[in-house]
Amino acid sequence: MTSETETSTGGWELQTSRRWLADGVELLSSMRFAISLLTLISIASIIGTVLKQNEPMTNYVNQFGPFWFEVFSKLNLYAVYSTWWFLVIMGFLVVSTSLCLLRNAPKMLKDMRSWRENVREQSLRNFHHKAEWRVDISRAALTAQTLARVTANGYKTKIVEKENATLIAAKQGAGNKWGYIFAHASIVIICLGGLLDSDLPIRIQKLLFDKTPFIGNGIIAQIPEQHRLGLGNPTFRGNTLIPEGSSSSTAIISQQDGVLIQDLPFTIQLKRFIIDYYSTGMPKLFASEVVVTDHENGKVFPATIKVNEPLIYRGVAVYQSSFEDGGSKLKVVGYPMQGVVHNSFSLQGEVGGSTPLAASGKNADYTVEWSGFRAFNVENMAKNGQDVRAVNPNQGLSSSFDKHLGSAAKTANNKDLKNVGPSVQYKLRDRNGQAREYHNYMQPVLVDGAYVFLAGMRESPADQFRFLRIPADENDTVDEWMRLRGAILNPQLRELAAQRYAQRALPEARDGVSALRAQLQASALKGLTIFAGDGQDAGYIAVSKFLERIPAQDQEKAADIFMKIMNGSMWDLWQIAREKEGLKPVELDEKHGRFLQLATNAISDSFFYGAPVYLQLQGFDEVKASVLQVTRSPGKNIVYFGCLLLVLGVFSMFYIRERRVWVWIKSEEGGGAHAIMAMSSQRKTLDFEKEFEVFKQQLLQAGPAQK
Repeated sequence: MTSETETSTGGWELQTSRRWLADGVELLSSMRFAISLLTLISIASIIGTVLKQNEPMTNYVNQFGPFWFEVFSKLNLYAVYSTWWFLVIMGFLVVSTSLCLLRNAPKMLKDMRSWRENVREQSLRNFHHKAEWRVDISRAALTAQTLARVTANGYKTKIVEKENATLIAAKQGAGNKWGYIFAHASIVIICLGGLLDSDLPIRIQKLLFDKTPFIGNGIIAQIPEQHRLGLGNPTFRGNTLIPEGSSSSTAIISQQDGVLIQDLPFTIQLKRFIIDYYSTGMPKLFASEVVVTDHENGKVFPATIKVNEPLIYRGVAVYQSSFEDGGSKLKVVGYPMQGVVHNSFSLQGEVGGSTPLAASGKNADYTVEWSGFRAFNVENMAKNGQDVRAVNPNQGLSSSFDKHLGSAAKTANNKDLKNVGPSVQYKLRDRNGQAREYHNYMQPVLVDGAYVFLAGMRESPADQFRFLRIPADENDTVDEWMRLRGAILNPQLRELAAQRYAQRALPEARDGVSALRAQLQASALKGLTIFAGDGQDAGYIAVSKFLERIPAQDQEKAADIFMKIMNGSMWDLWQIAREKEGLKPVELDEKHGRFLQLATNAISDSFFYGAPVYLQLQGFDEVKASVLQVTRSPGKNIVYFGCLLLVLGVFSMFYIRERRVWVWIKSEEGGGAHAIMAMSSQRKTLDFEKEFEVFKQQLLQAGPAQK
């Protein structure tokens, strides 16, 4: 009894496990499961399209903030197509579609070969599309005529003799089932090709062979083996930067926590980088003239790599991706932006390197990190506006005061693109490690009818550059502006300028004039002092806050008087600064008045520039570098083949219609023959209805028919 019970229990458990297995296979191979997977892949693809992938993590922190950055990071949304869950979904889709094929493809193939000749006379009468007639000819003659007409309509036929009757089984378009097979097979093939070209092989190597990303800086040839991928790596996508005259035999594969070094089977030497520009300065062509050396056989050959014209060798495709600076030599002149001193000093640097700021005072605690150089810059410089902004981030000034700020404090739109010449980009890093980034143009740019030097600043890479506009003097330099900037910060020169302005405004010596002159001198000195700043606010911001203390109904008038006095005293301050250095006074005319207004606006904005020095590019020795994308993607051809199958499958499903025809013919007593015809199709359409009527009329023409 006990053994029978155990046997019964074991059999029940076996049946239960088999049922669970069958249910699991049924679920995996079901349409609803495949559609769910495709929906998840579509959602992930939308995320990967909207959210830029594989950007530096600091960019995401600046964009989303610390909280959402952590949330998105946990979901691996910054590299969607290489996340474990996306690869798992792809794997399940392959399994699901493969199971569906394994279950249904044999049935479909069997059905395509089948003639379905096991029909009966009565079953044909149950078809919706049927016809029945009698003729006064023999069964053999009717069979021959019917067979000829069915064959003439493009049907394949088979004759079966059964039950004293002849059955003609015909079919056309049975190949449309290949469409279902091709469409499902294409999904499997495309997914396999996509998985092969994903970073799944790299993940496997990291898991099985302890490959780890490299963090930090170092010479590529000296990077340890655990950070390198060998020549046998089946798929990769990396970049290599090669300066002119240099070579590279590796590619850099970016990872979230560092980089991997991919060894290449050849060395690429960049002989010359070619770049052509349109008249606006926009690049229209860039290409790399290289020499390739094969490591295995020593073969050396030249090649030219252009955009959309890659070099393909040894299964590796090398694309022209972009171009960078390869270590250009820079000659720079520095001007102090703090204190009364405005004497310049020389500085040299190399893009990619750093230079101690060897200036006096606070500047000695800074280091210049040269991050970029461009010989051509295309900017928006329309006549009625430009896409450059004041460095001053505060926009809370009253509208009545705004007219005194000039173009340097306003934002405008424009459509025009122009090449404005070379520029240098660098970071100033203090001894605490804090840095701001600067972008200065070498040549003056025409903005709102005046030539100005653009000096850009931003506090983080996620921000846009905001530009200080320094007016160019008659010698196309910043010397006059620097002279005036130093003078406004000199208390003695401010006092002397206020005195001279009062004497110039009230030159007559008569009763009461001395008192008025003293009051005017005091007002001018106060205006210059407010503008120069008190350690908290300076420039127009300080002036605006001072005017806000005045009753609202008097602010408009007070602002006009204040600005007239300050502009007049600024003129005298400029002349005094020139006299101090032995220069002749400039003529008081519209041209110099325009310069003074722009200079005053720039001084106001300079208090927000946030740099101890202004560095102006004076000369350069450009070294170009080509950025090449190096890929090995064996899955590409597999994906192409899958796409071809998908096209064939869709075409077969939509444009090939399966139709089947049966004609049952038997002899009548007393002579003649009786025929029953039935026709079916997977899709009942208006075309099928017309085809059936035409086909029926053709068959009824066999002798004197009686329906």
